[in-house]
Amino acid sequence: MAHLTTSVEYALHGLLWLVDSDVALSTREIAEVQGISPSFLAKIFPRLEKAGIVSASEGVRGGYRLARAADQISFLDVVNAVEGDKPLFDCQEVRGRCALFGGNPPPWAISGTCAIHAVMIQAEKAMRDVLATQTLAAVSQRFSRKIPATYMADLREWFGDRHDRRTSRIGRPRREGPS
Repeated sequence: MAHLTTSVEYALHGLLWLVDSDVALSTREIAEVQGISPSFLAKIFPRLEKAGIVSASEGVRGGYRLARAADQISFLDVVNAVEGDKPLFDCQEVRGRCALFGGNPPPWAISGTCAIHAVMIQAEKAMRDVLATQTLAAVSQRFSRKIPATYMADLREWFGDRHDRRTSRIGRPRREGPS
């Protein structure tokens, strides 16, 4: 978790659209509703699938759904799926490089955990503990309390229209070449 990137933010926002979705959503639809890059989001969701956070179905009616209940998916699950389980702080053992040591630091200078690294380990643990307690369901509920009911109706219609357009192509021959 050296740095929480845009990938984590996009993953979390994308997953929130799946919390109450009645249909599988494509990464294109999820990206489009948020105004973000579909190709970037399409690279993130396979990581979420590999971690068991989402399940994918192929084909025109395909897309992503949550693989387990939203209250069973923590923010830490998502961070680890997207970023891996990397440490927040990469200690370089600077304490042993003092010019006065001439390349041979005494044991007192390098024994035990570096005091700075110890603080960073404590901070990372605290952050991971908080992320582990926050679920998609809880954040979705907070979001739902803020938005007007009409927004959710408009959103369901927006996704429904795109889903209908996508699935109405079934059985139609593909057009070849320019028209």
